[in-house]
Amino acid sequence: MLVLCVDIRVKPELRDAFIQATRANHLGTRTEPGNLRFDVLQSEEDPGRFMLYEVYRDQAALDAHQKQPHYFKWKEAVAPLMAEPRTRQKLSTLFPEAEADW
Repeated sequence: MLVLCVDIRVKPELRDAFIQATRANHLGTRTEPGNLRFDVLQSEEDPGRFMLYEVYRDQAALDAHQKQPHYFKWKEAVAPLMAEPRTRQKLSTLFPEAEADW
């Protein structure tokens, strides 16, 4: 399994627009066969900071996700809402060891 943690900081006055655009991306991503999880998290200390926690079966599933229309629409919609460029960390899952453990 492949995990992405995407850290995003949004301009305070644009949080609602970000949440709306991200909800649409979340719903589209969850229909992809290679997506195992897509959590949208908001910081309790800084409501303008979000993290996307995404789990894909493998690199091919992530590659397929990044070619989806809902991903491109999201990427374009949220770019002007961000207070700074988003960052991401790509990780490999050690535990659980298999999708069946989810």
